Amino acid sequence: MTTATTRALRTPPARTGAAAAGPPPSASPPSLPSLTGLRWMAALLVFGLHVHNFGYFGGTGGRLMSWGFGAGATGVSFFFVLSGFVLTWSARPRDRALAFWRRRLARIYPVHLATLAVALVMAYTLTRQAPPTPKQALANVLLLHSWWHPWWQTLNPVSWSLACEAFFYAAFPALILLLRRLGAGGSTALGALSAASVLVLAWADAHHWWTQSVYSFPAARLPEFVLGAVTARLVVLGRWRGPGLEVSLALAIIGYFLVPQVTPGYSATVCTIVGFALLIPAAAVADLHGLPSVWRRRRMVRLGELSFAFYMVHLLVLRAATTLLGTKPHFGVLAGLAVTAALFAVSLALSWVLYEGVERPARRLLLRRGRRPAEGRPAGDGG
Repeated sequence: MTTATTRALRTPPARTGAAAAGPPPSASPPSLPSLTGLRWMAALLVFGLHVHNFGYFGGTGGRLMSWGFGAGATGVSFFFVLSGFVLTWSARPRDRALAFWRRRLARIYPVHLATLAVALVMAYTLTRQAPPTPKQALANVLLLHSWWHPWWQTLNPVSWSLACEAFFYAAFPALILLLRRLGAGGSTALGALSAASVLVLAWADAHHWWTQSVYSFPAARLPEFVLGAVTARLVVLGRWRGPGLEVSLALAIIGYFLVPQVTPGYSATVCTIVGFALLIPAAAVADLHGLPSVWRRRRMVRLGELSFAFYMVHLLVLRAATTLLGTKPHFGVLAGLAVTAALFAVSLALSWVLYEGVERPARRLLLRRGRRPAEGRPAGDGG
């Protein structure tokens, strides 16, 4: 799950048109703070989905939550596309696979282990949870649990997306080598093939061609990551010709609200993949050219920095709250808002603790003998 750093924005001279030139081959990539801000919005969609699933709102409130956040799972698809974009944008020719994997491990694993430990304690103390088997726990520790559908939501359920990200990271050194050899035309063709793969997988999943759902299957989510990598490569080469930030955001929102019209599960990806694949490079271009972007405001960027920890801890908070609130309490609007605000505040506070107390110091500790990581903070994981 991966985003852009929040160093001071360095913008090249203004240019006309939608294309954006990337950094010179020998230069460090300019930071893209709008992508960090957008990452927070994706995490917020996932939080809203889980509030909806826990049934805190009944009646009119429940219907409004369903309308606004019923498609919140697509936030995970956004993370996957964003991860491909950021890693490709920040990759440099001299990067070695082992160094890259070490940096990715340092980025996601400390928070994963911390929240996994909390989930394990909860599994043995909360009456509504069944403790995992040793095999399930080991698969979760190694981020392999999404490869076997009966295990995909063991312990901390949102960690299934980290298993997908781990697979993406394993494939990335080969992918970036391929993109560099293909050039702009070949990369565009690969992006079109990736988008077509999403359509085929969605159709096959909706028609039950597989023995298990492909929603959480890492290999099935790879096309989204590849599509993000392709768009980043085109921006780097100065060959991106997508629409601006406003149009891209509008297309992403339209796709989001089309999700209820398709079969639940993986098929939702079809509705949002185009909008997300346009929105992310559009936000990057806005940062590179110094164009207006609400996503790079200081507070949005700060929330984006916390988004990975927030994503990893929020469902544990919601699950723990069931001991006090019960299962699907269906509160009225005011009571539901009060409960949701309280749980949001607790989740955000814990995400700050995780970020400042685990994520940052652990990353510094694990990388202290190596060079400062070239790529920015990754897109967080999905849910």
